[in-house]
Amino acid sequence: MSKTTNQIIVITGASSGFGALTARALADAGDIVYAGIRETAGRNAPQVRAAADHATEHGVDLRSIEFDVNSQDSVDAAVARIMAEHGHIDVLIHNAGHMVTGPAEAFTPEQLAELYNVNVLSTQRVNRAVLPGMRHRGQGLVLWVSSSSVKGGTPPYLAPYFAAKAGMDSLAVSYAGELARWGVETSIVVPGSFTSGTNHFAHSGRPSDTAVEAEYETRYAGLMEQVAGKLAALAPEIADASLVADEITRIVGLPRGQRPYRVHIDPADDGSEAVSDAADRIRREFLTRIDLTDLLTVKS
Repeated sequence: MSKTTNQIIVITGASSGFGALTARALADAGDIVYAGIRETAGRNAPQVRAAADHATEHGVDLRSIEFDVNSQDSVDAAVARIMAEHGHIDVLIHNAGHMVTGPAEAFTPEQLAELYNVNVLSTQRVNRAVLPGMRHRGQGLVLWVSSSSVKGGTPPYLAPYFAAKAGMDSLAVSYAGELARWGVETSIVVPGSFTSGTNHFAHSGRPSDTAVEAEYETRYAGLMEQVAGKLAALAPEIADASLVADEITRIVGLPRGQRPYRVHIDPADDGSEAVSDAADRIRREFLTRIDLTDLLTVKS
């Protein structure tokens, strides 16, 4: 089995965590990687320099690009630049996302809308910029970084994030069938809770309604710290975020038609894989019942 290399890859949310690790791993594997980062000349300038240093030290092609997934203009400009430089994009990785923690009631509807914008609507902006090129070429890979929270264990105080990731995962499932006849593959990567190598909890947002949040603290004091501590204890010592980057790199390097539809990287095993297996089986069976079996594999 020959490894696919020298692909043109764009990954969103690549300033830190899974995104930064994956961008480096893919570049190290021989691909041309555009690490999508917002505010490249501002607060994320140190991350841009770190990526450039990695490229120089390892002799790889890792390029940071201004890419604000909340702005259609920014997305369009970034994709246009990549297309101008290479004429195509082989792999799109949806990784951008944001986490919030706190009692669901304490978040305003506007906060939920903002989170949905970052985690779900952003993928639609990027898809509408990238997919026409993939469809017209009749090939490409869209890889979605989902979350085990979509179908696995869901501790309290993470409801807005869980709901947004579930929305993104559902969108990915529908896109998979709609892109199959165009020859564009879909892979959904499902990380579990990683407390090492990411900054999700450290950088998570908080509710705007502090009065309601304070009321919940009278009954749920220290709950988020308890959850974070228990998640860390459940994960084995080898459970580092680099496992996710390594798996994405493996999938991207597989020959066309051999990439998995969904994979889990969940050292804590919160049950997501078992539920996803059942859901994906039902999807396969239902598409077969309505004579749409061809949507389960990409058109060759």
